[in-house]
Amino acid sequence: MNFIQQAYKGNNQWYIYVFVLFMVFFGWQFIGALPLLGLAGLYANNTQEFMLAANDNFTSLGIDKNLYLFVVILMFVFALAFLYIGVKFIHKRAFKTVVTSRERIDWSRFFNGFVTWGLVSAVTIGLGIAFTPEHYVWNFHPIPFIILVFVSFLFLPLQTSFEELFFRGYLMQGIGVLVKNRWFPLLITSVIFGLLHGANPEIEKLGYIAMVFYIGTGLFFGIITLMDEGLELAMGLHAINNIMAAFLVTTNWTVFQTDALFIDVSEPSVGLEMFLPVFVLYPLLLLYFSKKYSWKNWKEKLTGNITKPILSPSEETQAIK
Repeated sequence: MNFIQQAYKGNNQWYIYVFVLFMVFFGWQFIGALPLLGLAGLYANNTQEFMLAANDNFTSLGIDKNLYLFVVILMFVFALAFLYIGVKFIHKRAFKTVVTSRERIDWSRFFNGFVTWGLVSAVTIGLGIAFTPEHYVWNFHPIPFIILVFVSFLFLPLQTSFEELFFRGYLMQGIGVLVKNRWFPLLITSVIFGLLHGANPEIEKLGYIAMVFYIGTGLFFGIITLMDEGLELAMGLHAINNIMAAFLVTTNWTVFQTDALFIDVSEPSVGLEMFLPVFVLYPLLLLYFSKKYSWKNWKEKLTGNITKPILSPSEETQAIK
């Protein structure tokens, strides 16, 4: 049974998806936002200052950067909790089915993606610093940096895992069983993933050309998920991507403003770093993973039809555990 077909192991009526999507959004944007709003209220001197800071995601209030990063991550933790409740108790299927089609979650794949993209990111960022050192300022402060590393490695994977489980897992499976094919959920979840990053400050600074990176990244993660019949690789890649973005290089205009090792002081511009991952690094990684995991039947796995499988009694029972 392939990855998208895992959705057939539980209740998959369209109205259940609508209800669970509402639940996740409520947990993410309402309940999850309460810690951030409470923290901003403590830092703001009055209501007017609070409202003005809200237009700047409250970063202008002088909130400790590590604390701010932590409460933002909490929003995704609440969303992940609501997604788990929805899959487990409303769809009535094992949460593992949103992660993988394998009997068990393959953590070796997660760590392979994690280490591989970590090395690639370290090399590309290092080359950027080496070739244009005038664009970077050393920003090492021991205590804030140690706290940042702790928050990044311990909590950022919760944020990235939610995004993978929600977009490449829950939505891709749900849309797949609805339209009965693979290409449409692959494309639509990639576009939605990109559009939801449209609120990031990078879009304001660079323009909508930056959507090429976000939609291209979503497409890359989606292809990996369908070819590998699971989210493990994509989850590892996404986790280390955001971790490296948090503690290696920061700017005063990107979504991650942290106590990173370096501050990029160059003027915002659309350059090679915007297109290199999408058009060079991602294809090379697809080639590497395809060789390592013997991916075959690309056309079928990326564009083929989805049919309802016949579940055995043991699969029906296992699905709700």
